[in-house]
Amino acid sequence: MRERGIHGVSPREGTVTTIRNRDARPAPDLVKRNFRADRPDQVWVPDITYIPTWAGFLYLAVVLDVFSRRVVGWAMANHLRTELVLDALDMAIFRRRPNGVIHHSDQGTQYTSIAFGRRCNEAGIRPSMGSVGDCYDNAMCESFNATLECELLAFHRFKTQREAAPSSLISSRAGTIRIAGTQRSAISHPTTTSGA
Repeated sequence: MRERGIHGVSPREGTVTTIRNRDARPAPDLVKRNFRADRPDQVWVPDITYIPTWAGFLYLAVVLDVFSRRVVGWAMANHLRTELVLDALDMAIFRRRPNGVIHHSDQGTQYTSIAFGRRCNEAGIRPSMGSVGDCYDNAMCESFNATLECELLAFHRFKTQREAAPSSLISSRAGTIRIAGTQRSAISHPTTTSGA
């Protein structure tokens, strides 16, 4: 590795993005760690990660389709309020027009909020939540975030929050992470049908 100038990337120090409201009633676990789907828009998994910039943190909320492993919705903001995950969910709803999709998340306050539950109900989305403090209950989206962090954020620092805009990071149509004209595969893609 030394001869080729290749070196490993260590996991970065974490910033807490999941804060649980102990008074909120979580949705039942409809997935039970079975991250498989027979068709697009059957199960979605979301998560939030942070993007460091010289101007401060940005938070990125993504929604992945389990079948295609593609990003179907995302949003970025300089806060962790419920609006962040609602914007990502709204993008996924607008782009995919799902019918009865299961939305499997952690038990963060954004996902247990009344506003989020109301939006899921309006859109016919079935909320599902894993157990507390268990990364395996959302392993697919955690893996996406780890790849984003190791393949992109470890090698590039954004000067401004505008430079880190979602359109410069994610191309969900191609299923890749983009940066400065280069592309890195963010997730593995099984062969899928058109429109997945």
